[in-house]
Amino acid sequence: MKKILLMAVVMLASVASYAQQAVGTFTLQPKIGMNVASLTKCDGCDPRIGLAAGVEAEYQATDIFSVSAGLIYSMQGNKAKEDGVTLTTKLDYINIPILANVYVTKGLAVKLGVQPAFNVSDKQKLSGGKASVEAEDVGAESFDFSIPVGLSYEFNNVVIDARYNFGVTNIAEGGDSKNSVFQFTLGYKFAL
Repeated sequence: MKKILLMAVVMLASVASYAQQAVGTFTLQPKIGMNVASLTKCDGCDPRIGLAAGVEAEYQATDIFSVSAGLIYSMQGNKAKEDGVTLTTKLDYINIPILANVYVTKGLAVKLGVQPAFNVSDKQKLSGGKASVEAEDVGAESFDFSIPVGLSYEFNNVVIDARYNFGVTNIAEGGDSKNSVFQFTLGYKFAL
């Protein structure tokens, strides 16, 4: 056990200069990408592929630690198919990820945080054959909460980010389905 603790201390000490940005700096990162979203407790459902776009601000507190907060438009939901009929649940949110970022090597950060979100669109589309019907306001809660975990890699201010947003709250009152979202984005950091 002592050897493991000693190795952990040595590893943490060796990563003392791995952040891309200087200590004490603020950056702004516009980003765009895609979600592969689904809902829990929906057997046989397919994911909904959607847009993820927004901006994140980051403060580099130490060489290996930073905090970030963002505003991300996120298309979520899922698709269910049965007997030639497809039901698409379209749940769009404004996500506010607040993350702790630990740089484990130059440019590579591990991320963990919290993410409150506000529903801005709540629709379902039923389609089959040549007909389709769309309904709005189908009962989704206006507030959602998830725990994002992920990795990002930064090179020359270009940032590739992959994270999983683990839904904590139910998407509708009386139900037990939660959001489950894999998010992949590409961004560019500007120093402020």
